[in-house]
Amino acid sequence: MNIKELTSIAKEASLIAGKAILEIYNSADFGVEMKGDNSPLTKADQAAHHVIVDCLEKTGLPILSEEGKDISYEERKNWDYFWMVDPLDGTKEFIKKNGEFTVNIALIHQGKPILGVVYAPVLKWLYWGNDEDGAWKQESDKAAFKLEQSRVSEVKIIVASRSHLSKETQDFIDQYPNTEVISMGSSLKLMLVAEGRAQVYPRFAPTMEWDTAAAHGVVLASGGEVKKWPEKSALEYNKENLLNPWFICASAS
Repeated sequence: MNIKELTSIAKEASLIAGKAILEIYNSADFGVEMKGDNSPLTKADQAAHHVIVDCLEKTGLPILSEEGKDISYEERKNWDYFWMVDPLDGTKEFIKKNGEFTVNIALIHQGKPILGVVYAPVLKWLYWGNDEDGAWKQESDKAAFKLEQSRVSEVKIIVASRSHLSKETQDFIDQYPNTEVISMGSSLKLMLVAEGRAQVYPRFAPTMEWDTAAAHGVVLASGGEVKKWPEKSALEYNKENLLNPWFICASAS
């Protein structure tokens, strides 16, 4: 498995998808529909899905995408390596036009994200990471730089969801009365931890595996961790039920 080549393919796919998303973002018609779980779906979600699948299919690895067809657990449970994709994470932020949405592409191996690419098309922030090369960020056309966390002994900044701040999350934040709280949409919350700009991101509200897989891969490559709460064991992927449990993303400690 050539992780460098696969990372390059995933990065290219995210950038092409970002371009397709921006064409719709800058148009007058998002084509908003409501899915069965009452979450929004736009033309951009669907356009990004098709672009990403076209790019990733040449790797010969299976693809599990939020906007793809339902794949039974019987079919996918024996997958060794596969792509997990959220073509547009943060659709609510997309509709609000605040720029805080991302393209998420992860390579999963035996339940663990070993490669992650997260791209924010409006902000032009591209993050990637894998087991071999560590974690990186590139802003617009500037030179990429490595994300290297310094170990922290105290929590100074907590990041929280802009659209899904639950009572349990607020109770957790209240345990740290002297901390700064940053609100942000999509998987960019985990990226703030990967960058060392925040120490903790508690998520005590529902997410799906594709919401976190790519960002989880970048966080691991940066030296951080994403663990189930309160169990404190690693968040796992390709479960029969693709709903994530509560989790905490934390920087190196």
